[in-house]
Amino acid sequence: MHMRRHAQKHTGMRMRMEFSDQRGISHLETQCGPEERAPEELGAHPSSIIYFCAKQRVGFSRPTFPPLEIGERGVDVVKCEEKQRAVLLATGIHSNKDVTKKIKRPKFTVPQINCDVKAGKIINPEFVVKCPAGCQDPKYHVYGTDIYASYSSVCGAAIHSGVLDNSGGKILVRKVAGQSGYKGSYSNGVQSLSLPRWRESFIVSEGKPQKGVTYPSALTYSSSKSPAAKTGKYEATKAYQKPPVPETTAQPVTLTQVMGATATGAAHASLPKPSPSAGSTSSSLRPQPVGLRSGELDLWATSTYTSGQNSPRSDPGFVPKEELSTQALEPLSQGDPNCKIDLAFVIDGSSSIGKRRFRIQKQFLADVAQALDIGPAGPLMGIVQYGDNPSAQFNLRTHMNSRDLRTAIEKITQRGGLSNAGRAISFVTKNFFSKANGNRGSAPNVAVVIVDGWPTDKVEEASRFARESGINIFFITIEGATENEKQYVVEPNFSHKAVCRTNGFYSLNVQSWFSLHKTVQALVKRVCDTDRLACSKTCLNSADIGFVIDGSSSVGTGNFRTVLQFVANLSKEFEISDIDTRIGAVQYTYEQRLEFGFDDYNTKSDILNAIKRVGYWSGGTSTGAAINYALEQLFKKSKPNKRKLMILITDGRSYDDVRIPAMVAHHKGVITYAIGVAWAAQDELEVIATHPAKDHSFFVDEFDNLYKFVPKVIQNICTEFNSQPRN
Repeated sequence: MHMRRHAQKHTGMRMRMEFSDQRGISHLETQCGPEERAPEELGAHPSSIIYFCAKQRVGFSRPTFPPLEIGERGVDVVKCEEKQRAVLLATGIHSNKDVTKKIKRPKFTVPQINCDVKAGKIINPEFVVKCPAGCQDPKYHVYGTDIYASYSSVCGAAIHSGVLDNSGGKILVRKVAGQSGYKGSYSNGVQSLSLPRWRESFIVSEGKPQKGVTYPSALTYSSSKSPAAKTGKYEATKAYQKPPVPETTAQPVTLTQVMGATATGAAHASLPKPSPSAGSTSSSLRPQPVGLRSGELDLWATSTYTSGQNSPRSDPGFVPKEELSTQALEPLSQGDPNCKIDLAFVIDGSSSIGKRRFRIQKQFLADVAQALDIGPAGPLMGIVQYGDNPSAQFNLRTHMNSRDLRTAIEKITQRGGLSNAGRAISFVTKNFFSKANGNRGSAPNVAVVIVDGWPTDKVEEASRFARESGINIFFITIEGATENEKQYVVEPNFSHKAVCRTNGFYSLNVQSWFSLHKTVQALVKRVCDTDRLACSKTCLNSADIGFVIDGSSSVGTGNFRTVLQFVANLSKEFEISDIDTRIGAVQYTYEQRLEFGFDDYNTKSDILNAIKRVGYWSGGTSTGAAINYALEQLFKKSKPNKRKLMILITDGRSYDDVRIPAMVAHHKGVITYAIGVAWAAQDELEVIATHPAKDHSFFVDEFDNLYKFVPKVIQNICTEFNSQPRN
């Protein structure tokens, strides 16, 4: 086979390339005209070719034919007349089988990375890397289980998944789509963390390259200063830069060249020499699609990746625009741990507020959401809008970061109607702060009620119920009633009646809607001051309760078990934990015994089991000595911020004096309830009980009727608690 090539200088550019394919020549004649005819004496033909003839503006491609075993060379040429343009692509050359066998694939070198390299910093959608030893260290953070957020350490995730151990090794990494709800877990010595969502994920498997897949020998990073480049341990490439090519025997390649000639254009252009690419294969050649505008050129890469997702362009130097804009993002905040509250904003959507002021209200909410730093480890926030009736816009668990919350606030539309704030507060108390809606139990419940002017219903009763349920109510009153308008207010001094405490901490009066934004920081500071959220404490979650149980011989084994059941039934009503209500117990006869103290058990199930294990002692009845013992051995270890409740249960008159021990208990702030059964002396019960005795002493004629008094005892405990001054 031989080849002829001629180049002539004209005002534009003329090139003549000759080829032999009879079918291709006739195809060319049909599309570009007889002036494009080429000699027919050559025998080699190309694998694929595509032409654009500017005169006809028609693009066409010749089909791919099997190679002919007649030579080692072949040329594809197209001649265009003056002032025309031609685009020539894909000049991969097929030669005979003997030559093909001699072509060697470049040797694949596995890049090595450090333990702290995150998957999101690597642009390649699929790659094999080698991890060093020692990546089990907890400082290399991992987010997720099985599918990991791309903010994770690649090697740390490999150990967590069980693909590697701490000695390191090769792994295969494949990028997949972002997820919502990455779950943390402990596996293979690595504690992975949870993450609400992330824009990209990856999975890891054993580092065995798949057949037919070309993996990069050098990784491409999202910035020129990659973690690897700093260490010098391996070679990294900049974004938009081709990786270096190993010095190996060249393969058939893809060449892209634009040749253009205009009336004032260049006089001569020549084809550059093909540059081999490590990622190229002869089987990946494909024609340029028809329909590109004049002067456009689409560059195809030839590396092949297998992925379940739509891969980005496989040129290792290509960085998608969205990748550039998001690559440096940090994980979404876990929230401010110093402000761990469950917050409900109760906003005014009544018709009287108007559209403009409603928009100001939404901007205020967005500013508060941003200032709070919403997150699962910090504050969570939901919104209830009220008009005639209240409606939850979204609950505590709907949006777990400030950014998503602000977006959701912007979409809220006004309900209209009256301004029934009282009805809204009742709705919040009964429906909003539930476990299903994201209430965490360990975080204080806070409700911030915004009112334009004044409510059109009463708020006092609904607010009292909210306070008794442990909800800290704040009131923001905007443009309150003037002296002339106060006659229209349904409930005078409504804000004073609604808030958790009347000391001014829970009330904000704003003169104008246009000044509302000035209260953001003041409000955030107050709701985050959990030590001052007084209404978080309820009658059921804020006490140290000591049971003093008569174990004398007159009680008997069967009745003693009935007494223990009564103690258990009372205990079930309280919220028990190390920070809520705590339970302790003393049994007495002539002597006293501490069955368990306040610090021994901090869950309800443990307390109930401990009560069951109390053994009947039997003996005399020294109630006075038992009160002194409980004060010293039990209540001396009570927390200063806890209410101290002593519940004494006896079935007879004491052998010793009870007056002085009872007075000491009252003086130390211990609220004492005395419960007598059968032969108990009522006068002694009244002496033991805190004043007024009628609310703190009870008499039961039979042990079997003890259970009937559980609701009454609880009611009296809560009534006394809720009657405390609110200043």
